[in-house]
Amino acid sequence: MPLVRNPILPGFNADPSILRVGTDYYIATSTFEWYPGVQIHHSKDLANWELVVRPLSRRNQIDLRGEPDSCGVWAPCLTHDGDKFWLVYTDVKRKDGSFKDTHNYIVTALVIEGPWSDPIYANSSGFDPSLFHDDDGRKWFINMTWDHRARPNAFSGIALQEFDPVKRKLVGPRKIIFYGTDLGLVEGPHLYKRNGWYYLLTAEGGTGYEHAATLARSRTIWGSYEIHPQKHIISSKDTPFAALQRAGHADLVETPDGKTYLVHLTGRPIGQKRRCVLGRETAIQEAYWGNDDWLYVKNGPVPSLEVDVPGAWDEDAYWKEKRYTFEDGLHKDFQWLRTPEPERIFSIEEGKLVLTGRESIGSWFEQSLVARRQTHFSFDVETVIDFSPEDERQFAGLTLYYCRYNFFYLAVTSHSDGQREIQILRSEASWPEGRLTDAGSNAYFVGLPAEGKVQLAATIRGSQLQFYYAILTNNGQQDELQKIGPVLDASIVSDECGGHQAHGSFTGSFVGVACSDLNGTEKKAKFDYFVYRPAHDTTDRYTI
Repeated sequence: MPLVRNPILPGFNADPSILRVGTDYYIATSTFEWYPGVQIHHSKDLANWELVVRPLSRRNQIDLRGEPDSCGVWAPCLTHDGDKFWLVYTDVKRKDGSFKDTHNYIVTALVIEGPWSDPIYANSSGFDPSLFHDDDGRKWFINMTWDHRARPNAFSGIALQEFDPVKRKLVGPRKIIFYGTDLGLVEGPHLYKRNGWYYLLTAEGGTGYEHAATLARSRTIWGSYEIHPQKHIISSKDTPFAALQRAGHADLVETPDGKTYLVHLTGRPIGQKRRCVLGRETAIQEAYWGNDDWLYVKNGPVPSLEVDVPGAWDEDAYWKEKRYTFEDGLHKDFQWLRTPEPERIFSIEEGKLVLTGRESIGSWFEQSLVARRQTHFSFDVETVIDFSPEDERQFAGLTLYYCRYNFFYLAVTSHSDGQREIQILRSEASWPEGRLTDAGSNAYFVGLPAEGKVQLAATIRGSQLQFYYAILTNNGQQDELQKIGPVLDASIVSDECGGHQAHGSFTGSFVGVACSDLNGTEKKAKFDYFVYRPAHDTTDRYTI
């Protein structure tokens, strides 16, 4: 069989839930504060995946305004009952401190592209919900439960309750069926049934370097559940030099010819500080059922970098330059933050992407920021901006963004005297509240002509970031790109620097464009195009 190179969904694609319907495979992943909610990729061969839909696209399905970084849509579970698709998800309103406000919902669709239904509210007792369709027709809802009294470890077990699709609510008794192992932090449950056994697959150890997937089984759905002989069927916690780290939060799928595969969350750290600049990604492993009716990961529990799958990976597509123009609207690779009212932050006018200046780039409510995932360790980006700011409270440009605490921003702005200039804004979580910092160097500020377009560009090579700019004349001629500022540490745009405690930052690096108008006058910035160009570099795990 052909080999696929992990991860199969590079860049921020966390908490995978996999499903096969006929000859079609689907993976749903978390999107947190990015809108629209939930990414669903499709494949015919488990090797090549295409984004087909983000189903939570209406205000009554999800409204993320005001939600902190790494809250929002957590751990979706995608299933099919022979009639329609079911998607369950959590909308996390608060995650830090003693309390978590976590609301769980269910939506359905007859076809994967939708339309997806209005949500059915399930509960708010915890997060990471899953829906299991038993062979007797009953449906069971499971989620981890949160006990705010039990800090610092408030993960209080996996709860099971029946869901009635006619009454559209949970019914009957609710019971904790599994408390996890001594690794702790049990979450991410999925139920399966095989040979008369109920199998419960959970995530444990948090989402950092102790992460793992744990399997247990019972003859009855209510338990008790005995733990797998290996305890954790996938994990890198005891192999710190493995290429794939942070392995856990898994789900299972069976091919038409009876082979079993496991998809799981993973991360690939770079540098001595072991920072995962691409965030939490999705990998795949081959698995098999032993004579003892237990599932084992081939060559596991440590995840493999290369795996046999039915299809051959299209490496050329991975390295292909993406040049985005806007004549046909915003490309599906792009998302924005939190708001279900995108018309307030961007529009397409005469083939240009037009951002309407709203709040700061660090806002949790309404900011004009449109970006795509970073999916390579090394890449180039460029865009052309037309923007005429009046003072220093209006700024727009190119950004490498993780969250309000961690970003780089090459912005066209204005000095307080009205002189247009270009400036580098940098936020690091090592400063309180992600304070803006600079090196006190004049290289961070460069004067610009009063009017005219400016090309903005950046090169990222692993942890090294260099910004560039060029001035475009009125007749369309372009000056040579000039460096601006020093080489910056791009690795701060990572999970490990997300401004939260351990296991508290869950997304990944994005690159895109933004516009702010802190005067409240809705100053607009126009962007002609956007280029994302992958670069071969020894930092990239695909090249070694």
